[in-house]
Amino acid sequence: MADAAKAARLAEAVRGEVAKAVVGQTEVIDALLVGLITGGHVLIEGVPGTAKTLIARAVAHALDVSFKRIQFSPDMMPADVVGTNVFDAERQEFYLRRGPIFANLVLADEINRTPPKTQAALLEAMQEQSVTIDGVVHPLPSPFLVVATQNPVEYEGTYPLPEAQLDRFAQKVVVPYPSAADERAILARHSGGMEMPDFAALGLRPVATGADVLAARAELDSVVVDEGVLDYASAIARATREHPAVFLGASPRAGVSVLVAAKARALLDGRTYVTPDDVKTSALPGLRHRILLRPEVEIEGTEPDSVIADVLESVPVPR
Repeated sequence: MADAAKAARLAEAVRGEVAKAVVGQTEVIDALLVGLITGGHVLIEGVPGTAKTLIARAVAHALDVSFKRIQFSPDMMPADVVGTNVFDAERQEFYLRRGPIFANLVLADEINRTPPKTQAALLEAMQEQSVTIDGVVHPLPSPFLVVATQNPVEYEGTYPLPEAQLDRFAQKVVVPYPSAADERAILARHSGGMEMPDFAALGLRPVATGADVLAARAELDSVVVDEGVLDYASAIARATREHPAVFLGASPRAGVSVLVAAKARALLDGRTYVTPDDVKTSALPGLRHRILLRPEVEIEGTEPDSVIADVLESVPVPR
């Protein structure tokens, strides 16, 4: 039987610590926790200034895991991400200079601003959990999570990720503007300046470790999925392929991703069983980047989120 209470305490403690530095954005924080426990990477879409970097740094600090940020640019090469062998003149030998990919939580900032070759190097590392440099395989730390960001409005000079590469991300989270109350709280916190918050000064401290994350991951197989809930998750994925606005629906891998995320959400909520609500909550971040709409529908302004909302409305919820 899964130790759901321990996982729930982990989630509650991390949320509480991150709240010392970040106002609101609980959906993004939960998505990162789900990503860490499932091993599924997260794509965050939001305009600049919505605390994407701060959230990732704060979660890594609360979990006491290593954190690296990669600021992607058009001139970045694969070696800038994964590392390279460098010759040491004194010792007359090569040594590995590790790239920023060697961290537990890697923030890939503006992933759509770097060429496809560099994107592919990152995405291969995400898939394989290792990198190959000069024919030698180097494993990446565990847990390992890539949190990639992209700007949804500024496309000039960008290299959009193709569908096959978007599918490498288990979740896509859209970061909204804060509510009026949250924005006022942010202004009050930063009235003295715009410096990156000092976590020590804010009292944000590590409350767990990477080992705790891996322990929670080991409990996933013990979370029970009822036959009715399994049918429900399958029906949602299949319904995306039958929707009249959809050109290419969710793949079986997308359905698996939603179900695994639902198990993680149940675990983080202190339960050893998945409910239909867990599946519904996981469906939007798990599917919005994995369906292609018909061109004529996109021109009319229809978005994947509204299609998924239609699907969730039409598929009967099991009792």
